[in-house]
Amino acid sequence: MFDLIIRRARLADGSLTDIAIHDGKIAALGDVQGAATQERDLEGRYWLSAGWIDSHVHCYPKSPIYHDEADRIGVWTGVTTVVDAGSTGADDIDDFYEITRAASTQVYALLNIARTGIVTQNELADMNQIDKVGVRDAVKRLPGFIIGIKARMSSSVVGENGIQPLLRAKEIQHENDDLPLMVHIGNNPPDLDEIADLLSSGDIITHCYNGKPNRVLTPSGELRASITRALQRGVRLDVGHGTASFSFEVARVAIAQGILPHTISSDIYCRNRIDGPVYTLAHVMSKFFSVGMTLPQIIDCVTHQAADGLRLHGKGRLEPGADADLTIFDVKEESCLFIDSEGQSVSGEKQLMPLAAVVAGQWFITDEGKKHHVFDL
Repeated sequence: MFDLIIRRARLADGSLTDIAIHDGKIAALGDVQGAATQERDLEGRYWLSAGWIDSHVHCYPKSPIYHDEADRIGVWTGVTTVVDAGSTGADDIDDFYEITRAASTQVYALLNIARTGIVTQNELADMNQIDKVGVRDAVKRLPGFIIGIKARMSSSVVGENGIQPLLRAKEIQHENDDLPLMVHIGNNPPDLDEIADLLSSGDIITHCYNGKPNRVLTPSGELRASITRALQRGVRLDVGHGTASFSFEVARVAIAQGILPHTISSDIYCRNRIDGPVYTLAHVMSKFFSVGMTLPQIIDCVTHQAADGLRLHGKGRLEPGADADLTIFDVKEESCLFIDSEGQSVSGEKQLMPLAAVVAGQWFITDEGKKHHVFDL
């Protein structure tokens, strides 16, 4: 007896499948025979993927600058797992962990190398904020929660310290089992070439399609040689849309050259969720139809590619034994005006509408699902 069977779900490649869940895990896929405590029939009308992972959010509610509630940006919008990208450092990570235990959404953290986290905009302007022992102890206390570290390497954050905080971040990384390192890029100094040349396999460049002068493209629209070298070494690209870090034009030119993101993330917090241009991860994902990506490519960026990059084993894949984290959604063929972080607009023809999230086998109807009375019992 299964706990839940979802019948006739449409996958990103267009095929249909049944999915059986038992004890919080995917038990079977395909033409599932047998009974379940609960069944849901999608009738081939609705799409299903592994649970969406937003690999760059800000959801520490007590943060004075970038904050939100995990479920508000998580299961209520079809996202089963969120990864907070450096809102907290060693000082507040334990409090953040305790708060997240009450969330239905699964929450993980990238620990800011500055012990205060993002309490001010310039947390790395004082090198004394970087406490290696504090980071090491926090990682030891919360190994299942802290899954990487975060360094914000733009001029407004590092002040006069230039590349020095990144050198320290790499030392911290090597001293802590080579945890994934996410590096925020923005205005220089430090120059992006200097940043990219320090990164190694598995490191993540976030805000990869920002429109600032210190961006991944040269003035002539070619990919910087330093980024080409970094990608060849196995460095990963994360979107991290945010309020000021996504340009349609940069994304379009890069993707046309085959420079696709490894992960699509929102960099969401309360203000850009309410006022835009982010709104939800689904809204950010929908923008990528307009810059040359397909539905399977987009879904890959929030499922197995996100899980692989952050070593979230058991997530991001539809296979027996994997965590029963699923997102059920619709693809609306209707026009929508999308706006990037530069204020530029693009008219899109497709929108992703998340209808339900399943976390460890537990079913949650999203805000959109409730609004459209989908799956009403």
